[in-house]
Amino acid sequence: MSKLSKKSLIASTVIGAIALTASNFAVADQLSDLQKAEARIFKASVKSQNKIDSIYEQTIDLLGEYRNTVDEAEVLAGYNDHVQLMVNDQLKNIESLQKQIDGVDKVKQGVVPLMYKMIDTLEKFVALDVPMNIEGRKERIENLRTVMGNSNVTTSEQFRLVLEAYEIEANYGTAFESYQGELDLGDRTITADFVYMGRVSFLAQSLDMKNAWVWNNETRNWDALGDEYLKSVKTTIAMARKQLPMDLTKLPVFAAGAK
Repeated sequence: MSKLSKKSLIASTVIGAIALTASNFAVADQLSDLQKAEARIFKASVKSQNKIDSIYEQTIDLLGEYRNTVDEAEVLAGYNDHVQLMVNDQLKNIESLQKQIDGVDKVKQGVVPLMYKMIDTLEKFVALDVPMNIEGRKERIENLRTVMGNSNVTTSEQFRLVLEAYEIEANYGTAFESYQGELDLGDRTITADFVYMGRVSFLAQSLDMKNAWVWNNETRNWDALGDEYLKSVKTTIAMARKQLPMDLTKLPVFAAGAK
């Protein structure tokens, strides 16, 4: 081979090596760029995954809150149903009470006039009855009329007082009592001892025990008794006051309404 040919071969070889080296540099640059791109993609992927994880955790939390809310809503719904049942029952009770109140008003409309009639009847009865404790009995009737006009006294209390007055009057029929009071003899009034045995006998005796009288319900007057009754009347007064034991005694009798 000629020297020229050898030199050309060497030159070609050098050029080829240089070209190969340049080609390798180009490939290396591309590889580096690819690696950098992959790195950026990886970082972006990690960042995206972190966001996804965060969103997932938030979703889980929200799902838990939602479930709790649903559970609470179900509990509240059940409780509301229970409360509604109670409210419905209370409404029924209110309706029932209102009907009872309306009924009471109707009863009052009938009872109030009845009480006034009862008081009038009681007043007439006392005026015609044997007049033991007459002032107290008349005062009781006046108090009843006052109570009937008092708005602070309930209808039930008014009715109770009227019935109580009737009961007191009924008890006079079996009572055996003595008291001191004023005796109206028409021409004069004296202080005397009174004693009554139910409505069978109503007697009076002067404090000096020298005079005695018996009530005559037919004539509505006091009839004077003879001296033979003075001791009996005195003894009867003592027995009524429990100063002597109960015993038989002779007394004049004028039954209420006797003729």
